[in-house]
Amino acid sequence: MFRILLITLGLAAAPALAETRVPQSQAEISLGFAPVVKQAAPAVVNIYARIIRPGRSNPLFSDPFFRDFFGGDFGTPRPRVQNSLGSGVILSEDGYVVSNYHVVGMATEIQVVTTDRREFTAEVVLGDEESDIAILRLEGADGLPHLNLRDSDHVEVGELALAIGNPFGVGQTVSSGIISGLARSGTATGNARGYFIQTDAPINPGNSGGALIDVNGDLIGINTSILSRSGGSNGIGFAIPANLVAEFLRQARAGNESFVRPWAGIAGQPMNADIAESLGLALPEGVVISDLHPESPIAKAGFRVGDVITHVDGEEVNSPSEMKFRMSVAGIGGVTTMTRLRNGAREQLEVAMIEAPDVPPAEETVLDDRTVLPGLTVARANPAVISRMGLPLSLAGVVVLDAGPFGARAGLQPGDVLGAVNGKAVESPAEVRAALTNPGRWIRMDLQRRGQWVSLRFRI
Repeated sequence: MFRILLITLGLAAAPALAETRVPQSQAEISLGFAPVVKQAAPAVVNIYARIIRPGRSNPLFSDPFFRDFFGGDFGTPRPRVQNSLGSGVILSEDGYVVSNYHVVGMATEIQVVTTDRREFTAEVVLGDEESDIAILRLEGADGLPHLNLRDSDHVEVGELALAIGNPFGVGQTVSSGIISGLARSGTATGNARGYFIQTDAPINPGNSGGALIDVNGDLIGINTSILSRSGGSNGIGFAIPANLVAEFLRQARAGNESFVRPWAGIAGQPMNADIAESLGLALPEGVVISDLHPESPIAKAGFRVGDVITHVDGEEVNSPSEMKFRMSVAGIGGVTTMTRLRNGAREQLEVAMIEAPDVPPAEETVLDDRTVLPGLTVARANPAVISRMGLPLSLAGVVVLDAGPFGARAGLQPGDVLGAVNGKAVESPAEVRAALTNPGRWIRMDLQRRGQWVSLRFRI
C-alpha cells in the first residue's frame, strides 16, 4: 500500500481583481500562455543557498587515550556544508524577494540569479519558520522586474493558474493547471501551518518559493509543498496566499526582523455536526471558543466561551488556522470585524489587533555562574511568554525558555513550568535564582510538562 507523504519543495502596488475571460479568437488560442509567461517569468529567480552546520564529534575522541594515540587533531568535528536550491519572486524594483523559509531561513550564504543571468548577493531581512516565508533583500538591486500581488481572497476554484520555478535544478520551467481548492489548512510539511491555496499545476522539488500566477500575470501565491506518494508531483500542490505575502513585505519594509502576528488569546475548535446540533444550528460553521485569556482582545470585545466566530472581516473562518491567517493578514495596529454567533443571533464586533501583552512583566532571567544551573533562562508566564512558547492560555508560574547546557543535562526542557525547588514553591524568576544558589548537594525540581507533573532529582 502506498503511503501518502507531504513533501516540501526545496532541494538539499495595490492589489487588483483579475479579469478572466475565454479566448476570443484563434490567434489568442494559438498564443496560449506565452504573453503571460513573457511578462511574469523575469520576476521569478533561482536561489542558491549554502548552510554550514557544525560537525558531529565521535564520543570516543573525547577519551584522552584515543586523542593521544591518533593525534590531537584526529576526530575533530568539521563543519558540514549543505547546498539548497529553490526559487523566489521579486516583489519590488528595489530588490525585495519572497521565498520559502525552508530554502533560505538558515542559510549563511545566498546567491540569487535572474533570468537574464545577473547575480546578486542576498540576505534574509524577515523570516518566519511557522509560515515558511522569508523576505530577502538583494544587494545593489534597482529597476528589477516584479510581480503585482493579487488580492488572494478573490481567487476562485477553477481559475487557470501557472506555476513558475526551477524544479530539480533544470532551469526555469512553467506548468499550467487550475486552482483546485481553497482554505486548505494543516497540509504543509515542516513547521508551516495555516491556510493554503491548492493547485493541480505540476510543481516539483526545487519549485519552493516560486510563483503561482493567474492569467493576467499577477501573483496568487508562493508554491510551498506538494502531496505525493513518490516525491514527484501528483497534481496536488499548495501555495501560500499572496495576501499573507503582502503583510510580510509590509513588515519587512517597516524594519521588522521577525514576523509579528496579532494575538487572539483564545483556544477554539472547528464546528462539527454534533456541536452544531447541541447549539441548535442548522449547519456546522465557524470556530467555537473553548477558552479565553482575560487579556484577550477578543474577550474585551465581548466574546465569551461557547460563542462561535463565523467570519473575520467578512471572510468565513472554519478552523483556528483560518482565523489565525485572517488575523495575520490584518496586521498589528488595526481593527477587524468579527461575526459572533450566540443563541442563534449574529452580531458584528470590532476587535483590536494587538501583540501579546507583557502583563505582568515576564522578568526574563538568565542564571549566572553563582547558581548551580548557569545558562538556564526562565520567565514569568504571561500572554507574551505563552504565545512565544505555544503554552496553554490558563498557564501560570515560571516557564523554562532555555534549559542551558547544565539544565538540559539535568532533564529540563523548554516549556517546562517550574513549581518547586527542593520542596519550596517558586513563583517568580527571582525565586528560582535564589533556590538554585547554594541549594545543597541534591536538587529536586517539581515541574509541569505537557500537563503532567514531573520530578527531577540530581546531584551537584
